[in-house]
Amino acid sequence: MDPSPSPPRRSLTRQIAGFIGQQLGNHTARRLRRLGPGLAAQDEVFCTLTTSLAGTDFGRTNGLEGGLAYADFHRRLIPRTYEDFAPSIERMKQGQSNVLCPGRCEHFAVSSGTTAGPSKWLPVNAPLLDHFRDAGLDSLLFYARRTGRGTVFRGRHLFLGGSSTLVPLPGITPPIYSGDLSGITALKMPAWVARYLYEPGLEIAQLADWPAKLTAIAQRTRQADITLVAGIPSWLLVLAATLRAHEQNETGRVLPDLQALWPNLECLVHGGVPVAPFTDELRAAYGPGICFHEVYPASEAFIAVQDDAPEAGLRLLVDRGVFFEFLPVAAYDAANPERSAAHVLPLSGVQPGLDYVLLLTTPAGLVRYVIGDVVRFISINPPRLVYTGRTKLQLSAFGEHVIEKELTDSLTAVCRQQQQTLVNFHVAPLFPDPGAGRPTGCHEWWIELRPSPEQVSPDTFATALDRELAHRNDDYAAKRTGHGLTAPAVRLLAPGHFERWLRQAGKWGGQSKTPRCRSDRQVAEALAAFK
Repeated sequence: MDPSPSPPRRSLTRQIAGFIGQQLGNHTARRLRRLGPGLAAQDEVFCTLTTSLAGTDFGRTNGLEGGLAYADFHRRLIPRTYEDFAPSIERMKQGQSNVLCPGRCEHFAVSSGTTAGPSKWLPVNAPLLDHFRDAGLDSLLFYARRTGRGTVFRGRHLFLGGSSTLVPLPGITPPIYSGDLSGITALKMPAWVARYLYEPGLEIAQLADWPAKLTAIAQRTRQADITLVAGIPSWLLVLAATLRAHEQNETGRVLPDLQALWPNLECLVHGGVPVAPFTDELRAAYGPGICFHEVYPASEAFIAVQDDAPEAGLRLLVDRGVFFEFLPVAAYDAANPERSAAHVLPLSGVQPGLDYVLLLTTPAGLVRYVIGDVVRFISINPPRLVYTGRTKLQLSAFGEHVIEKELTDSLTAVCRQQQQTLVNFHVAPLFPDPGAGRPTGCHEWWIELRPSPEQVSPDTFATALDRELAHRNDDYAAKRTGHGLTAPAVRLLAPGHFERWLRQAGKWGGQSKTPRCRSDRQVAEALAAFK
């Protein structure tokens, strides 16, 4: 391991990097204007993918061919989930060629999953690696374009991810590797990125021990010229706390925020979960001048990037090799994909303000793949959307049809009203139990707040949450008015409860996420049983 700090950037190098970044940002602006709504770009991507995948086992079985019309594609292939692709993926893991994608797939991204869901093994071939490389560069260029400056390229970029160590699958020759997507994409990292931009360095990035990794990052970067930090919001807060504690131990200096440690820090790239509950705390931790920049990546594909103000949504990456389709949530039937198939729309058919289940066709051979995300378009020209939740992680045990975004926005509003800082939360149904004096069901909120001198009672929180959620969701409001639901029950957990539970579940650090809601009590019972 190399714990030494990165070399300081020279003034001339910083100026050149900033100038290049600004010019690239201007080029990106011209590219986005040319793309417009992106329909022609998506047509080109569709043609490329259907031709490329036609010769695979999957393509031959399902009627893929070069020059295939979208109407025939729509008719011949039904939406598929990971479970549908799993047998083919197992064949690919054994080294078989031309199964889902052309040739032999030598890398599989093992998704971190949630604390309530198993990991997935997702094929990553060379064209998909190119996609991730280009989309990752887009995320930086979109930032430079919308801020009007290239100063972010003048320093180093700290990426907080899972271990980049790749593990060879046993008994396979030539070897096939599995690991976190960040480790796989590091293989395609241009040498100039590794030399001039990337932190915490390839050696530290390989560490799987989360506390040791954070300590090593603090030692290496405390004197570096960091201009950008990227990660999942909750883990970015853990990183900030580690860095500030390390600086105090080393020098006795109490940092007001990380811009005091890194004066040129300007950009905080976040994704993976909604940032709203963490915005105030992140700004306090990283500095008042920090600029938030949102991305929408997944292990299957890089989907969208912020290119304007936060309220405008995220720009769909229409020209980076992935074909997107959209299925209205109301027509989605996981148990009957044939029925759902008739309602799937290309980008040209979507409307703003409606919720859609997202389908991907990727260069790695996942065709009409139901990724499990639900999105809503803010605009069509250009195509910008927001993530609103997961198909499996919605709350509708009583027919209330509440999505993750509504729960998150409601709790964020209540925390601000009550002057509280959120750490983590989960919402589950509490089913009727006449024997326990509960003839009607309700929502049970498991909430951990940061310790605060302003005390709040569970009943006060419950009343405020009930009001906020009814304001955002008409179905919920109708259930409450019609007495189909009683007022929510709030459990305020002791500090550190979620962290201890996540550690025990092996989901502490990296890209791990807590499911915000479920229509069953799987997570709730685990939280209740954990002491």
